[in-house]
Amino acid sequence: MNETAHALGASRTLWELVELRAGLTPDRPVLLQDDRSLTFGALRDRSERVAAGLYELGVRPGTVVAWQLPTRIETALLSFALARIGAVQTPIIPFYRDREVGFALRESKAAFFAVPGTWRGFDHAGMAHRLALELPEPPLVFEAYDTLPDGDPAVLPPPPLTGRDVRWIYWTSGTTSDPKGVLHTDRSLIAGGSCLAHALRLSSDDVGSMAFPFAHIAGPDYTVMLLLYGFPAVMFEQFALPDALEGYRRHGVTVAGGSTAFYSMFLTEQRKAPERPLIPSLRLLAGGGAPKPPEIYHAVVREMGCQLTHGYGMTEVPMITMGAPDDTVRNLATTEGRPPEGMEIRIVDGEVRLRGEAVCQGYLDPAQTAAAFDGEGFFVTGDLGHVTESGHLVLTGRIKDVIIRKGENISAKEIEDLLHAHPAVADVAVIGLPDAERGERVCAVVEQPEGAQELSLGVVTAYLRGLGLSVHKLPEQLEVVEGLPRNETLRKVLKYKLRERYS
Repeated sequence: MNETAHALGASRTLWELVELRAGLTPDRPVLLQDDRSLTFGALRDRSERVAAGLYELGVRPGTVVAWQLPTRIETALLSFALARIGAVQTPIIPFYRDREVGFALRESKAAFFAVPGTWRGFDHAGMAHRLALELPEPPLVFEAYDTLPDGDPAVLPPPPLTGRDVRWIYWTSGTTSDPKGVLHTDRSLIAGGSCLAHALRLSSDDVGSMAFPFAHIAGPDYTVMLLLYGFPAVMFEQFALPDALEGYRRHGVTVAGGSTAFYSMFLTEQRKAPERPLIPSLRLLAGGGAPKPPEIYHAVVREMGCQLTHGYGMTEVPMITMGAPDDTVRNLATTEGRPPEGMEIRIVDGEVRLRGEAVCQGYLDPAQTAAAFDGEGFFVTGDLGHVTESGHLVLTGRIKDVIIRKGENISAKEIEDLLHAHPAVADVAVIGLPDAERGERVCAVVEQPEGAQELSLGVVTAYLRGLGLSVHKLPEQLEVVEGLPRNETLRKVLKYKLRERYS
């Protein structure tokens, strides 16, 4: 990390970071969207005016404000305006509906709720007013899509001085139970973004991209990186390929990504015209949020002609480890990278535990917080892995993804990594299903590329035998699907839905 970025990374609050960057490079762009752009100076000035408008509405330091907004310049302005006031903000993914949104409003006790009106055919304002009627203390609902509150910054109190108070409530994506409200501070988000920035070896000449919901924990993670290094990112309100390619090319994006599913989508487009670069300016794909099979790494480097670095993070700890572009091929293909200074990783009975500034403060529910940390203050992740001699983290799966067949533990990830290399497999999820005789049986659910001959269980098991997989790990059930169920943020496969479907 260069000296300027290192100094900025020590900022006490996100607003202090905005002010410092605006003072250094006020005229450089920070956010690009379609034919619009916002400079670092305008980010500071316009956010302060929005903060004044919110203050006149009644938002004060500590006021809980929920917002469910798409990835837009206006969303970033609203979020930084709330940071200027020192409000507690709780971002909600735009694709969530009544159950998840109602839960978030109720549990956070939000006093205000910003929505986009009708967006992508769904009436968010109508849902918000409907849910407000069900709450004992309904939030004030307002639309913040094209038009934001505006006021005179002279009315504002001084900005917050400490970044160690809880000012963010993020929501884990619920599976079969309600989501958890994850508590973050400005400093934990700055620490996460600093880790990402340091690992990727970026410079002020780069152009990044946000193809994920800004309401995801990756939103501040990525924005902190922009503020530290002073380069812009292209925002995509609706990400879909090939339509989004024009934006990448027009703005000369050098760094793209999101998660493993995004890598696969870029590869699919590249294979349609392998003779020319998909995005001529692109030099790096980077992301996290879901396991990366080694074959995906090799395919990106070989076919797209750019580097791929992958990392490990979660809502509770936005950045834990990250691959560095100048690392070895083996480490980039088979590990999640190394942790930054200040992130402690401890392996207890094969499980990954974490302690450091980027770790959340816990959950809204004190009982969930107590269960999430061990006696020495390490966060218990539920992920399995080990640390190599070089300090790289290797993830081997989730505890709940360990399949126990006749008393033997089987790693779903091991089988998935092998199947990813099969030419007739576009993506795969391996799950354990209840079995009266075996306890659990191994089931592979496969999504195939267009035009591929349909796989059979015999072909799959023969292929895995040929790669030396132990017989007791071979799938006993194969399901071929048009598309694996995914969430709407980083396109992570929802295995619980597959277990429900095939159990």
